[in-house]
Amino acid sequence: MIEGGGADDALRQHARRPLVLAALLGVICLATLWSPPAGRTSWALEVGPGLIEVAVLAATFRRRPLSHLIYATVFVHVLVLIYGGYYTYALTPLGNWAKEAFGWSRNHYDRVGHVALGVFPVFLAREVLLWTSPLRRGKWLFGLSVSLVFSFAAFWELLEWWVTLLVAGDVGQAFLGSQGDVWDAQWDMLLALIGAVVALLLGSGLHDRSMARVPSAP
Repeated sequence: MIEGGGADDALRQHARRPLVLAALLGVICLATLWSPPAGRTSWALEVGPGLIEVAVLAATFRRRPLSHLIYATVFVHVLVLIYGGYYTYALTPLGNWAKEAFGWSRNHYDRVGHVALGVFPVFLAREVLLWTSPLRRGKWLFGLSVSLVFSFAAFWELLEWWVTLLVAGDVGQAFLGSQGDVWDAQWDMLLALIGAVVALLLGSGLHDRSMARVPSAP
């Protein structure tokens, strides 16, 4: 462990990239919250959970800094949420373009959002488990990291249901985002599961190298 001023210097250097990402994210949030086509309530419902995650990571940074890969994936994930919250997932221009181009019956951007719900948080789950539990790299870490993300994906489907019951009208329906698909919740959970598994299979080595550069917390 680096002690004294060396630890503080290492932590400050490690904080540079997360601070840049946080500043950029703040600018994007202000710009998209100004007058979103979907309305500010929809924006807040979709983006709020991601911003809570950012706030928790910021509050715990000094005590337990995480790898740069985590901060980068959180940044990209929140961008996915912002795009969906700005337009609503059923009306995103990118999804509408794909719908027309490929002759699909619905806007599938919400599927992208649920794949992202598996791909990006699974690295956070893996890193937190490595820091806070006796787990070591291997099958148990892989399985529990994926299970945590899959559990959250399932909980998110319940959350969408509860919000739809509480928030009446178009905002609640937009947050639910089923677009008439009776299997929407099952598809969403499956895509999050696939995203988490594929992300760990392809990205665990990169994640390990990023963690190796994290300074010890003072």
